[in-house]
Amino acid sequence: MTPPSRAELVDHLVRTGIAGQVDTPRQNNLKHYRRLVQGDPYYQFGLTFSHEWSFGEVLALMSKRCGVVDDETYLWGIDTIDPDRTVDALESLADRLGEAARNKERVMFATGHPKNLHTTYRVWKDLLVERGCAVVTGAAGYSYDVSGEHPPSRRVLVWRDEVGLVIDGGNPRHSHHPFGMRAALADLTERGVEWPQLVIADHGFAGAAGEAGVETIGFADSNDPALFLGEHEGKLHTTVPLDDGYLTADYRPLSDYVVRRAGLA
Repeated sequence: MTPPSRAELVDHLVRTGIAGQVDTPRQNNLKHYRRLVQGDPYYQFGLTFSHEWSFGEVLALMSKRCGVVDDETYLWGIDTIDPDRTVDALESLADRLGEAARNKERVMFATGHPKNLHTTYRVWKDLLVERGCAVVTGAAGYSYDVSGEHPPSRRVLVWRDEVGLVIDGGNPRHSHHPFGMRAALADLTERGVEWPQLVIADHGFAGAAGEAGVETIGFADSNDPALFLGEHEGKLHTTVPLDDGYLTADYRPLSDYVVRRAGLA
């Protein structure tokens, strides 16, 4: 498949709903912003913030960095992600992947959206490995309890094709938690293994890596403000705004665009 041009990628993002008018509803976005400023750790993704953010400040930043509607009186309905902001962030990601390939850096990939983003991360990981990068993993089998979420309540960190995710004992699970990344970094330290120089991740995997000081590029939906705040405060290199609930095939043009710009084709 020929990688799309920037204009073609923007059209694809809008046509699919990965950006433009997205499926994540306005009311859900606002609820998550409020939970974040109230200090709910589930929405902080393992990050701490030097600034005590107000709801209005979070909304204004999400409008600037993600493209949601900057109107506190707009409470219900369709919300938006600016596709040009998405592509700008993808270009930043691609440039950083190209740098990692040239320098043969240590890299780590992990996802809280294994059914949606795992394959995209694996493609980029494989291409970096072909160019001499080393993939770093750690703490396989580490588990933690998530009582209060949908059962079963145990989550286990696994590495499938060297991409981190959590399972419930058998099935991959959606996860916001930072615990897996924290455990992986702690395990690397305990074994005397150098940490990754670059992490590509989302949700708590990205937040915990950025909080620990690892250079991190995160993917985040319009209802995931923490990574955007983390980028604003200098804890993440880049946060890519997109609807993170699509099928692997829908992200293929996005992936191809990144691969070409990074010089990994």
